[in-house]
Amino acid sequence: MNYSLINKAMLKDFILFVKANRTGNKSNLINLIRSNFAFTKDRSVYYCNTFAVRFCFSRSGSFSNTVLSLSNLQKYDNIPFLVCLVTSDENKLFIANTSFLKKISHSSQQLRNDNIKGSFNGSDIMKDYNGIENNSDNIENLFAYHREIGFEDNLPRLVEATNNIVPTGNKFLIDNKKEALILESVSRAESFSKSQDYILLKSELDNKLEKYKETILVASHIENVNIRGRIIEYLIAGDDEGLKQKLTREITTEYSKMPSFQTRNTLGDYLRDFPNYQTTTDIKTKIMILNSNPKAYNIDKFLEFMSIDNSVLMFYFIGVDATKIVNTTLVSVYQENIIDTTAIQFHWAGRNSRGVTQFDGTTIHNLINNPTNNKIDTKKAKTFLTTIMNM
Repeated sequence: MNYSLINKAMLKDFILFVKANRTGNKSNLINLIRSNFAFTKDRSVYYCNTFAVRFCFSRSGSFSNTVLSLSNLQKYDNIPFLVCLVTSDENKLFIANTSFLKKISHSSQQLRNDNIKGSFNGSDIMKDYNGIENNSDNIENLFAYHREIGFEDNLPRLVEATNNIVPTGNKFLIDNKKEALILESVSRAESFSKSQDYILLKSELDNKLEKYKETILVASHIENVNIRGRIIEYLIAGDDEGLKQKLTREITTEYSKMPSFQTRNTLGDYLRDFPNYQTTTDIKTKIMILNSNPKAYNIDKFLEFMSIDNSVLMFYFIGVDATKIVNTTLVSVYQENIIDTTAIQFHWAGRNSRGVTQFDGTTIHNLINNPTNNKIDTKKAKTFLTTIMNM
């Protein structure tokens, strides 16, 4: 099975080789690289199965060079895309997938969501991402954040940032009453997680998973993260049983050949009302052999739902390996280890939005292997809520 795994050994060898061979000359370095690594050349890009690289030169050490067109980057955005800046003193490495671009600079006036135009410069590459320095030591760690976002989700952000488009929508406005309800959502989550309703919800989700287990396993092999997630979400939370049966009959890793379907563009996938709780559950699949950090939620949608007086947000994580469903776990958004490791993507904010969040893959991996529920630290959860409300 191919999950576009990073060949860690080759990537490490490449990084060490680049750092050691300070030629001060881009052509000399490229010749050395091609003599020692099996790359294919595609115009200015050198690539292998699991990562790609573009070499640039700077005499002064500044990095304003035009690096690559956005349309060309799109071809490699599902694997780590590296930029090697050759200077007289050292070779610097950056990761430059779309998650790490601030905007598109060159010839981008016609850039739209349906018209991929323009190129990015070295100065457009973020040198810091959520407090993680963009350098050779952090490439694998940074790609784990990008893997679950991808080109499709980054493109609207780049279009807005590039063209100064005024975004639609507004930040969710919070008055005193809504703030109190949002803060009270922590105690609601704690009480729900101890209730018989929690047990019933977990049982319902597990039963739906079991019914379509074999189809979900096939879907987990689909390379496209967004398509893979949408299919699995629909098989568990979708309303049309006829369509689910059709998906089961026609499931293939070639997702372009499958029947079309729609998933909810809402905070959660599975809505379930109980006498004292209105729950929504977001379904997330974790490929256990991948280092990836799943997308979490839009902060404004989250706060709006938490301001409903009986609302509860849960996450249902499904762990999948090459041949089986490893385990499932159902946890509150306020689970302590989730709160401790939830990353706020600040570069998505400031667009009439508070931004989005992303989970830490290692935390989710450990939760799936060792399920724990109702470990909620009220103080930490309320501090987190206060932080995002004030953004």
